Amino acid sequence: MKPRDLLLTRRQGLAVLAAWAGARAEGTYPSRPITLIVPFGPGGIADLTARAVAKEMSVALRQPIVIDNRPSAGAIVGAAAVAHAEPDGHTVLLLSNANAVSAGLFRKLPFDVQRDFAPVTTLGFFDLALFVARESPWHGVKDVIAQARARPGRLTVGTIASGSTQHLAAELFKSMAQLDVVVVPYKGTPAVITALRAGEIDLAFEILGPMLPQIGSGALRALAVTSEQRFDGLPAVPTVQESGLPGYAAASWNALAVPARTPAAVVQRLNGAANEALALPSLRSQLQALGVRAQGGSPEDLRRLLASEIQRWSQVIESARIERQ
Repeated sequence: MKPRDLLLTRRQGLAVLAAWAGARAEGTYPSRPITLIVPFGPGGIADLTARAVAKEMSVALRQPIVIDNRPSAGAIVGAAAVAHAEPDGHTVLLLSNANAVSAGLFRKLPFDVQRDFAPVTTLGFFDLALFVARESPWHGVKDVIAQARARPGRLTVGTIASGSTQHLAAELFKSMAQLDVVVVPYKGTPAVITALRAGEIDLAFEILGPMLPQIGSGALRALAVTSEQRFDGLPAVPTVQESGLPGYAAASWNALAVPARTPAAVVQRLNGAANEALALPSLRSQLQALGVRAQGGSPEDLRRLLASEIQRWSQVIESARIERQ
């Protein structure tokens, strides 16, 4: 046999073996409960989203999905655990924009977020919004921009911790609108709410979900949402783009990923179960109550999203001169 023919035979054999392995994985997966590692604490938007989707996915997969909360800075601890797990689909990561931000915020990570994970699907996107206190004289983004330009260096914008999506969304707003404002990071959402209601800051960037009760009570007002489309739960609130800053968009998101080298058939099984769950009207309503827009997709959709988010937030971090950790 000629060397070229021998090489072709080996390649064909490997292709057959890969196809057999994929078919076997599809036929037996999942063979035991699945662990979904959530790199955030219990009770937050990410955790509640993960639990709601996992409950419905477990029905389709006929195996329980156990939530394992592993909160840490930059979602690093949970992501590292999945990156180094057995690539058999029984350990899944709740991937998020925090992982995209970490790629530009940290000097060194114990994994490569694009190389060491196989994307499965997005689960949902959740808006941020610009908030003011009830007594604020501002009624739209144009008012904020006008006042900031009239009083350079004097307006204060509250967010949670430096390097968070909220903080970077504020920095992106500041940069695109060419404003001289002071961004003030707080330890958490309750501190931001307290400061805004007390008049310690002029406005705040925060995830919409946990602020809905404040809007409902009339204590705070949402001037605009930061995504490219209006939030169904607040149809009268415009986007930042509609309100005077074309091209501005920032949203937080959650997704599913598994270790790299997980068989394609397993990835597709998870993808199918997730998208089937996200199509349920009951789940979509449940997520909307949290401020989340349910949205699935293909592994390739998520791959493109992750790459674009890493690039965008890395540029914002560099432009805002945020020191890498």
